[in-house]
Amino acid sequence: MIEKTKLSNAEAVQNWLGSGKSAAVVGEELGITANLLYAWRKVVPAVAGGRATAAKPGSAADLQGQLDASQREVRHLREQCTILKKTLGILSEPSSNGMNGSMR
Repeated sequence: MIEKTKLSNAEAVQNWLGSGKSAAVVGEELGITANLLYAWRKVVPAVAGGRATAAKPGSAADLQGQLDASQREVRHLREQCTILKKTLGILSEPSSNGMNGSMR
């Protein structure tokens, strides 16, 4: 069972590195976080080491990729926060149907 988990982790990392997509996009497609893909890439060195274009951990390209993924995630979270605030405002508004609780 552990070997199967390692295989699926390696497959996820291969999928990400081979796709040309960001870790955030691949992570969202797989239902995991981008940070988990980065962690798996460090744990599965044979996958990352097999690619000539794979960025070394801590390299400028790796850090830039992490920064880009973080910025996309921050934008997404801010959008969600804005939507929640608008929804709360709509739900908090008094009803405009004139009923405000009186039974005239």
